Amino acid sequence: MTDPRGPRFAAAVTTVVMVAVLLTGSGWLALAQAAVFALTAAQPRLGPYGLIYRTLLAPRLGKPAELEPLGPVRFAQAVGFVFAAVATLGYLLGSPLTGAIAASFALAAAFLNAAFGLCLGCELFLAYRRLTGRPLAARVPAS
Repeated sequence: MTDPRGPRFAAAVTTVVMVAVLLTGSGWLALAQAAVFALTAAQPRLGPYGLIYRTLLAPRLGKPAELEPLGPVRFAQAVGFVFAAVATLGYLLGSPLTGAIAASFALAAAFLNAAFGLCLGCELFLAYRRLTGRPLAARVPAS
């Protein structure tokens, strides 16, 4: 279980990074974001944005009202990785339109999470679990 404010903070940072990717057309910056997504999907506690949140912000905030499971967050990071990887390939292999489209999708998803707390990847994961008959509580009260 994790504090939902951590992934939301990470989405805010990702929003800024993806805006920079779109403004600069930098495949290398997209690659850096793809690496962040990959690391966070594999080991959420090692994700750099989460580390920043836990080290600098969380100690200054009160306890979260609720916690969310890591499965949906990991899935969302994996989806973000796919879009960032496609953006990277598009920019670095000479197809900036492909890069911009993939980066735009990643930006839209990150912005929705950062601004409104709507994690599209998390919702997709939960919908899949419901459809397969294995529902998962989206959030639980913090103890």
